Amino acid sequence: MVSEIARTVMKTRGFTRVDVGSLEMQEAIFNAILEEHEENADRQYMIHDRSAIDPIVYAILTARDQIEAACRKRQLINSHKFQLALRTYRQSLFILLKPVREWIVDDGVRLIEDLDRCFEIFRSVLKECGIPFREIGADIGFLEERVGWLMGLCM
Repeated sequence: MVSEIARTVMKTRGFTRVDVGSLEMQEAIFNAILEEHEENADRQYMIHDRSAIDPIVYAILTARDQIEAACRKRQLINSHKFQLALRTYRQSLFILLKPVREWIVDDGVRLIEDLDRCFEIFRSVLKECGIPFREIGADIGFLEERVGWLMGLCM
């Protein structure tokens, strides 16, 4: 299991929730995630709580307008490191958590506004990149049920 990379980057680089809209912050997280993936490339199985898709989504979500969103997305998606990771991502299974209000905790770091729009951007980017994903939401509410559901996908 890979540690929470985004929080580590935020702490070491001095970013806060105020900086979420900063492309600099998203690029720093993006690069740290891709470096972690490279370091663990030889492992057969990996569980990540984040991927390089996350900073792409946040770069789009926090853009001033559609033009800036498209430029940010293109800049990150077209990077050489992301294109290498994309090969692995397309052979992986992503689990996308629907925004269930009861599961959201404001921890002072996580951006909790626009959850539904954020979810739709995740869907869109995953589809555009050809990455297989499944969604899980309130219909599987208890942690034990979610673990069982996930284990069922792995067997």
